[in-house]
Amino acid sequence: MRPLRLALCASEVAPFAKTGGLADVLLGLGRWLGREAPQGPGHDVRIFLPLYRKIAASGLATQPLAGAQDLEVRFPQRTIRFSIRTAPLPQSEVLVHFVDCKELFDRDGIYTEDGDEPLRFALLSRAVLETCQRLRWAPDVVHCNDWHTGLLPLYLRTLYAWDRMFAATKSVLTIHNIGYQGLFDQSTLDVVGLGDQRAHVHHGDLRDGKLSFLKTGVLHAHRVTTVSKTYAREIQTAEHGMGMDELLRGRSGDLVGIVNGVDYGEWNPAADPRIPHHYSAADLGGKAKMKAAMLQRFQLPHDPRAPVFGVVSRLTAQKGFELFADSIPVFLQREDMRLCVLGSGEDKHEKYFQWLRDTWPRKVGLYRGFQEDLAHWIEAGSDVFLMPSRFEPCGLNQMYSLRYGTPPIVRRTGGLADTVEPWDPASRTGTGFLFDEYSSQALAGTIDWALRNWRDQKGWQQLMKNGMQKDFSWDRQGPEYVALYRSLTGA
Repeated sequence: MRPLRLALCASEVAPFAKTGGLADVLLGLGRWLGREAPQGPGHDVRIFLPLYRKIAASGLATQPLAGAQDLEVRFPQRTIRFSIRTAPLPQSEVLVHFVDCKELFDRDGIYTEDGDEPLRFALLSRAVLETCQRLRWAPDVVHCNDWHTGLLPLYLRTLYAWDRMFAATKSVLTIHNIGYQGLFDQSTLDVVGLGDQRAHVHHGDLRDGKLSFLKTGVLHAHRVTTVSKTYAREIQTAEHGMGMDELLRGRSGDLVGIVNGVDYGEWNPAADPRIPHHYSAADLGGKAKMKAAMLQRFQLPHDPRAPVFGVVSRLTAQKGFELFADSIPVFLQREDMRLCVLGSGEDKHEKYFQWLRDTWPRKVGLYRGFQEDLAHWIEAGSDVFLMPSRFEPCGLNQMYSLRYGTPPIVRRTGGLADTVEPWDPASRTGTGFLFDEYSSQALAGTIDWALRNWRDQKGWQQLMKNGMQKDFSWDRQGPEYVALYRSLTGA
């Protein structure tokens, strides 16, 4: 079978621009698709990303792409000019195509509250198609990600339908988090050049005076994917669909759940350059050393018998931290344990963890913000990882934890349900601890269950090894995307 021509477009790609897991997925999937595969050559992959101010100022060496300089896109109310500059994806020959448009992307952040936010990402979508036209490069599949590229499938079917070069091009839209839908006033249709396409936009939204980029993408993409099989089922329900469940049920035959892959080149305790002590399932000695080193870094007393609970997260309502209030203090008061937290987010959650730190200064460590190396230290140095999410489309930290021999406590939702198997001390099978009900009592009961199993260190070591031997690499997850692309193209 011939290699595929694939255009991947997103608002974030690690390491260039990142606020969450979307960026890591584009890095891992893009790198995997483009490399030499055992069964033949890699695919022809082009990744499209805005050239944000932070990227331009980083000193990254980019090259102008021949034939894609000073291009013009006409919107009804203004004409925007852009150029394409390229740089390789790290550890890959795949080229990232940076959309260089200072007028729209030379801003302090990736996302803004500015009035032209919809135009910024409408340009990203159109820049993909305009660049393909100039290069006479016809992608087999354009893979869009989240609301920011949600208009691209409709552009492909309408404004660019005249160009026979795109006659066989299919579109895939991946929903990484349905909570973000790109919702704007319906007047935005005229701004982004789709004023004549009202018949192709969600009629209920138009009736309410709204336009959703994400709903538009779901309506018009040839296939819709999301980042775990359980989440694909959940978002078709009123509880988790965020108002899109009816639309998604209508497209259930075209909706596929594929768990995100993990880059074990970045996340591998046997070779992780960010941690000082290495270890593996065959030799766990470095794990104990990491625990001692991490506690020293947080200035907490070390006792190998006292379990360390780790948190690396955005501190938001989605992540379930409201459940801590009536559970964690009980254990901090009663148990000889440690809690090490890395994160930032909603003020009330930051203040709560600061209160825990102030109240139990010899048991709780807190870093407010984010440090990549500290995230690796917590994954390696903790005994248990806490991830009690209200909902979790896929989640990556629980898969990192498994590889680092840090059994996770998770709620049975989304990708957490698909990647963590309940520990059974009788059969010595399973990889972590799960609970169903979204309540402090359910979380507390699960923490208590984990602590009881912690006292059986022989069983605990088997639990650690079970998780470390799981494979969530892109070598396992990537082929599902290729099978999806080929099912669309027949290539």
